[in-house]
Amino acid sequence: MKRFVLVCLLLVSLSVASFGQGCSVCTKAAAGMDDKSAKGLNSGIIYLAFLPLIFMGTVGYLWWRNNKNA
Repeated sequence: MKRFVLVCLLLVSLSVASFGQGCSVCTKAAAGMDDKSAKGLNSGIIYLAFLPLIFMGTVGYLWWRNNKNA
């Protein structure tokens, strides 16, 4: 189990560097848009964030529920 957690942490730490440029690209793209397009971009970002947030929340809840009984 400890090995699995270590591998997961390693994979997460390696993937963070590859997504670092996204914020500056979105900011520059949104700066040249009108309000309607910028709101659409923000809505799209929130839409894409829902799946990982739901996954992390589900895993966290299951972990909390199983550790509460122990």
